[in-house]
Amino acid sequence: MNKDSSQHVVDHLFRHESGKMIAVLTRIFGVHNLEMAEDVVQEAFLKATQVWKFELPENPSAWLMKVAKNKALDLIRRQQNFRQYSREVAHLLEMETESTIDQFFHEAEISDSQLRLVFTCCHPLLKEEDQVALTLKTISGFGSREIAKALLTNEETIQKRLYRAKQFIKEEKLDFEIPAGKDLNRRLEMVHAVLYLLFNEGYNSTKADELIQYDLCAEAMRLCKLLVEHPSVTSPSSPALLSLMCFHAARFNSRLDENNSIILLAQQDRTKWNEDLIKMGSHYLNLSTHGNIISIYHIESALAAEHSSTKNFEDTNWQRLLQLYDLLLKIKPSPMVELNRAVVLAEMGKIQTAIETILSIHKIDQLLGSQYIYSAVLGDFYKRLNDTENATEYLLEAFRLTSSEAEKKLITKKLQEVTKAIARDDHSPV
Repeated sequence: MNKDSSQHVVDHLFRHESGKMIAVLTRIFGVHNLEMAEDVVQEAFLKATQVWKFELPENPSAWLMKVAKNKALDLIRRQQNFRQYSREVAHLLEMETESTIDQFFHEAEISDSQLRLVFTCCHPLLKEEDQVALTLKTISGFGSREIAKALLTNEETIQKRLYRAKQFIKEEKLDFEIPAGKDLNRRLEMVHAVLYLLFNEGYNSTKADELIQYDLCAEAMRLCKLLVEHPSVTSPSSPALLSLMCFHAARFNSRLDENNSIILLAQQDRTKWNEDLIKMGSHYLNLSTHGNIISIYHIESALAAEHSSTKNFEDTNWQRLLQLYDLLLKIKPSPMVELNRAVVLAEMGKIQTAIETILSIHKIDQLLGSQYIYSAVLGDFYKRLNDTENATEYLLEAFRLTSSEAEKKLITKKLQEVTKAIARDDHSPV
């Protein structure tokens, strides 16, 4: 096997396997030794880089796990002071080291360890930006540079966030556990919020050159599926969130054309929508109804399901969508929900009402000056009303505010349509 091919395999596996390995090792060493776990994983992958260029093992993932396990055993045997490791395994290590370590490398225990690490990374006393950075680094195998690119910041900032989060975990001596009772519900809300943020960052990427970041979305879905399938976590909100992700991910292939230009929902080729993901979304949405909780994820998933089940844009049940947005506003009011509700009103033919709704949003002047989407929607609404002056003003402001090339292309296209409309009006007979 040539060097380039082996390195490609190593890089691929680091993204998909390092989080599992770090989770298991952190469970053994204790969360206060998180960096020790990361070092062992790095050594395992370094060894793979050296060995695999000669011959690739039959099961690379198992090979990596075995190397990591052996390295952990070596460290523990050399130290002999078991109390410095996790409280969960310390007393077991005093009796039998190898069999104790072995039990944590079974598939069910690996999943359990990953979930413990998710809850640790999303501890409520950590800042949200630190939670996201730590989750992407330790569980998802993203490098500092990748995280910085994904979150539109620089590598130094990400490294500071990671250091701050790890120091907090070490100093506060957090338990590496899946919470129970009321603690579980509170922590789950935080985990859901972080996964929701990860998925949205990937789905509506703010990167200048990429609208959709598949890796972020796929990782958010994988971690959410981990929540859904674990017997200790039975909240209906988890399958509701996974359902929402499935419905949105189903439309990936129809959102951009071959020139990386945005295709709006009305023009999307629905035959390109992934039917398997839509069915999966429906399955998890049904699963989420087994309980007495209605979360924002239930409502947002129901909104996405309404679009996914409609074969043609013209057949969309806008009245049903309006009812769902009204319910969402009651549970968790936000400017973005009001904006999306306004879009529904416009599709129902109430464009002037939609404009007034947006302009009445709390602190709309600040939002118009900082987030392109509000100006972009208003510009489109005024365009539909043939108010070319307001349409041009808002679309130009939206163009100025966005850094996404795909968004700039779409706004430019709308501005060109407005310019053509102005030209037609200038040449119309009096």
